[in-house]
Amino acid sequence: MIKKLTISCKKDNLPKIREFVGGVLSESHMGEVEAHKIVLAVDEVCANLIIHANKCDPSHHLEMAIKVDTKKIVFTIKDKGLAFDFTKYKEPSMDEIVSTRRKGGLGLMLVRRIMDKIEFTTEKNYNICTLIKKL
Repeated sequence: MIKKLTISCKKDNLPKIREFVGGVLSESHMGEVEAHKIVLAVDEVCANLIIHANKCDPSHHLEMAIKVDTKKIVFTIKDKGLAFDFTKYKEPSMDEIVSTRRKGGLGLMLVRRIMDKIEFTTEKNYNICTLIKKL
């Protein structure tokens, strides 16, 4: 099964993303806690794309496809904003977080802990974020 959603890059659309992802996951008969974690991870990635890559520009859009099979769920999120170089991302250590009382910039750390694979690529003028969760 593949479900798709296209939304404009406005923060007001984040609840629509959470509702869409939650609805798809509820159809997959996944446990409630695991589903909430995945919704949180996808929401974090989409929020970053809307805010940082697309500067909350409603003329820009995110295209999301969710493919569910018996072994995994694959989220493919496409946009045309500023590309993110995941190879340059350095996860902060717990000591750094505590000592600097850091409040932001922890979203990708959380996403990495929830999802089994994260990939950022660029193809035909699109930035593509692929998130995979094994079932």
